[in-house]
Amino acid sequence: HTSFNREPPVNLLDSFVDHWKGITNYYIETTGQTRPVKQTDIPWRLKQMLDILVFEEAQQGQEEMGPCMEYLLQHKLLETLCTLGKAQYPPGMNQQVLVFFSKILVQIQKPMLHILNVYRPVQKLVRLCGLPGSQTEKEEAQFMFVVCSRVKQDPYVLNYILEDNHSKRSISTSEDTEKGRSGETVSSNYLTASNPASTSSPQQHSPTDSPSTIFPANAGLIHVLVHLSRSQKSRVALKAFESLLLLVSIPKEDTAVCLAESTPLCQLLAERLCELFSQLPATLEPADIHSFPQTHWNVAFSQSGKQESQSFPGSEHMESFFAWLDFLDHLMREAPKSLAVKLAKEIHHCWLVGVLQHELLQMSEMGVLVNTALLCCSVRHIQSPAMVEELVSFLLGRQTQSEQRFDTESHVLRYQLIEHCDHISDEISITTLLLFEALLQKPHRDILFNLVLRNLENRCYLTRTLGGGDDCRHFTDTDPVEENEELEEDPFFTDMYGEDEFNSSEQLLHRPQLIREHLFKLYTVVLFCSFLCLVPQEAKTSQHVQGARYETYVHDAHEQFKECTAFSLDWDWPESLKPTELSVSSSDFFEGHFLKVLFDRIGRILEQPYELNLQVTSVLSRLAVFPHPHLHEYLLDPYIILAPGARSLFSVLIRVIGELMQRIEVIPNFTEKLVHVRRQLMGLDGESGVDHMPLLKGVIILEEFCKELAAIAFVKLPQHEQQCNQI
Repeated sequence: HTSFNREPPVNLLDSFVDHWKGITNYYIETTGQTRPVKQTDIPWRLKQMLDILVFEEAQQGQEEMGPCMEYLLQHKLLETLCTLGKAQYPPGMNQQVLVFFSKILVQIQKPMLHILNVYRPVQKLVRLCGLPGSQTEKEEAQFMFVVCSRVKQDPYVLNYILEDNHSKRSISTSEDTEKGRSGETVSSNYLTASNPASTSSPQQHSPTDSPSTIFPANAGLIHVLVHLSRSQKSRVALKAFESLLLLVSIPKEDTAVCLAESTPLCQLLAERLCELFSQLPATLEPADIHSFPQTHWNVAFSQSGKQESQSFPGSEHMESFFAWLDFLDHLMREAPKSLAVKLAKEIHHCWLVGVLQHELLQMSEMGVLVNTALLCCSVRHIQSPAMVEELVSFLLGRQTQSEQRFDTESHVLRYQLIEHCDHISDEISITTLLLFEALLQKPHRDILFNLVLRNLENRCYLTRTLGGGDDCRHFTDTDPVEENEELEEDPFFTDMYGEDEFNSSEQLLHRPQLIREHLFKLYTVVLFCSFLCLVPQEAKTSQHVQGARYETYVHDAHEQFKECTAFSLDWDWPESLKPTELSVSSSDFFEGHFLKVLFDRIGRILEQPYELNLQVTSVLSRLAVFPHPHLHEYLLDPYIILAPGARSLFSVLIRVIGELMQRIEVIPNFTEKLVHVRRQLMGLDGESGVDHMPLLKGVIILEEFCKELAAIAFVKLPQHEQQCNQI
């Protein structure tokens, strides 16, 4: 046979019909043969028919339909092909049909999916995809991708593909109202198909004539895509992922509402997440979970991703779960808000509450440890605003009032997680602290408010004066400067914070002439040195090791401060301290369960494991760097006068220093041992047995923490200068 395009005189319609009759005659003339379809001329004839249709479209005007396309539609060729594919006769026919459908939807440029004799066979073919034991997954995935691409191109045709009565109504009511029912022929309908608002033909279903009355809705487009996403063939799964992404990223709001409310999309995606989570081994090592890298969902499908993937018991299940979680998070970032919110709420209900909450509240310590580590890793992966919102609601709740000391029932999970930061198991404590640190990295206002700020709103931690204000020792115009000027000459301050060190700090931040007024210079020295000079000289090791001065923390503190400041720009935080109220009793102050646990932990820094101390100080440093004036005052201002029974971070550190001074007196050669342990931690000295190791490591952490707080206070000074000027 000679291709039609080499014989221009040949009538295209005659050639097209001849090829179709050649296919139908095969079924008339041959019976009972088991030859594969590839050994017949059917694939060749289908290709010729496709070439004719493409050539014909190229020759026609933009709004004309050729006779070959008319023939295909009027004689329901696609319906017949779908039936032949379903019968799988000859063997492999389904594959040929899938390829033909895919190519015609790709190569024919004018819209087709709104036409009854196109979308009905497409629906039927969709229902033939994703069946158990299928040998045509590759072709099925490509066909589904093409369908979703056409829907992405013309979103209004989604209602002709979905097999749900309500979905058709929700999308097409306005369009069908405009189109009307004028009874044009197939040809005239095709001419106007490029304009969704134009008149439709009798070949289209009315909004109430849903295909769901013919085909069950439980095997439609969404089900097949989710099924194909499970494929062991990476290319098939990748196509399914990409097809889902095409659907959810359609920007039209009515399409998003349809997918959210009228399809099982959100439910199926959330259920798949639960299924993958249930496959994670209970014997996973927390260290493997914490070190699991955050990778993009499609990296798992690349060869480089497979080569770089970690290998440990359960790693394959970990990769599958977190790839799917990252994919869902990506979907929620790309989807319109209504669809993203619906999916996030479904994940909240199905996975967070339905599965994870029970695992976090169980009695088994190993179970709590592994699931907290998995939750922590999940928090790191989640970036979409909709899912972060649900995560915050799940973990912290929506309470806005100040916490009550004995309230443990308002949000049981929140209370238990905070208590786990002070668990008898150090591993559980460290892992839960890691969870809260990961949570504090999220740009969500309610996280900090729920954990800390709602308890500091009224500044009840301060002692009230008779005039109704607070006695907090700020530098105001009425403060007597003379009583503080002695600090500049005090050797206690100048020894550790000389002029050279102060100047080098300014150079690090490239902010010359930062403090211009003498009063604020004085405040700078006092506030800054309060943390640098907190640790007694005999308990310091920085001067004995090169590169261990406080400046090492300034750069990191500055970067964190910029990040947190960027977060808070949209959080409507006050620029200055809120005036205190007499109606609020200082005796009512409770720092909240979260700060209580952190302060309790920092109070035991001299006896806790090194790794635990690192994590406690890391969380407190993260809190201290946020630019909220109340948080700054409570955590970084050592000269506020606390209300009876109240404590601040500085007051807790003072108590620790008092305990340290007593213990130093009974340990011979304390400084030498301390320096040796520090060099060990830095890898400069070999390990050797040293008495009082937890204490010595705790002292080193204490010194480093005070330097870090000093660096944070330093980088926040320009902001605090503005606050002081407003007082």
